[in-house]
Amino acid sequence: MGHVTYGMLVSVDGFIADPDGRITLPVPGAELHRYFNERQRESSLAIYGRRMWDVMRYWGEPDPDRDEVADEFAREWARTPKVVCSASLAAAPDGVTLIASDAVAAVRRLKSETDGEIEVSGASLAGSIGAAGLIDEFRLFVQPVVLGRGIPYFADGFRPELRFVGSEALPQGVVLNRYAPR
Repeated sequence: MGHVTYGMLVSVDGFIADPDGRITLPVPGAELHRYFNERQRESSLAIYGRRMWDVMRYWGEPDPDRDEVADEFAREWARTPKVVCSASLAAAPDGVTLIASDAVAAVRRLKSETDGEIEVSGASLAGSIGAAGLIDEFRLFVQPVVLGRGIPYFADGFRPELRFVGSEALPQGVVLNRYAPR
């Protein structure tokens, strides 16, 4: 059975994006990016909500301006199986599974069929599957910035009871805080 994690870069005040959904948090530098490269290498499956898919699909496109560390992430991302949960997306690229309805049932099935780490990205999707008890760990990569308002890490209405699992200082002043459901 897979271990489902929901992890996102987040501002000190709890936001993952600005009110319009644009990610305005600082871009990871080389050292922090290497940390994320390793996490991507360990991932067995990536599950995205529609908005996060729109952001992350960049890694499947060629970019001559990427440095070596970003290229490594792109290679690891390309080899990781991907699922997009979206009722509004008409189609997904080859090799990407589209779940158009009942994301909770689909993630429940994928969790039972997948060995290893399953990464979930997107606050709305995480709220839905988290409310169904399918998230094993919440990972908040807290950046030392304040956005003031925007899209919160925890979707509106999703208020899980959590227990602290651990904390780790990362490059660029980022602190990883890990929590599990009670």
